[in-house]
Amino acid sequence: MNVRPIRTEADYDWALAEIEGYFANEPVPGTAEADRFDVLAALLQAYEDKAWPIDAPDPVSAIKEWMVVHGHSQSDLATLLGSRSRASELLNGKIPLTMAMAYKLNEQWQMPAEILIRPVVLAKAA
Repeated sequence: MNVRPIRTEADYDWALAEIEGYFANEPVPGTAEADRFDVLAALLQAYEDKAWPIDAPDPVSAIKEWMVVHGHSQSDLATLLGSRSRASELLNGKIPLTMAMAYKLNEQWQMPAEILIRPVVLAKAA
């Protein structure tokens, strides 16, 4: 099969070059070449996950991004949470996201719950 572990950037570059040809000439499923493609893809993914991990955003950053992407305003958030001050304090890191808030965001705005239940670091009082 001629595949080796990816331990270094040089190994990574080699694997990228090896897999690149498969994108132009997709292997037939069930063949040795298709198996080789799958193994290379898994090795590349594992190396990338270890070398360049991407952490999920904290819940407040995720809420802010969700608002931008889905066209929600701070006023919309205030309506959802029941208070303008609560929405402002949440977005400014003054109060934590409660389970009740997370539930409303999940139910009403379809925000994934796994994003909302990550720990939040509150801003320090001045």
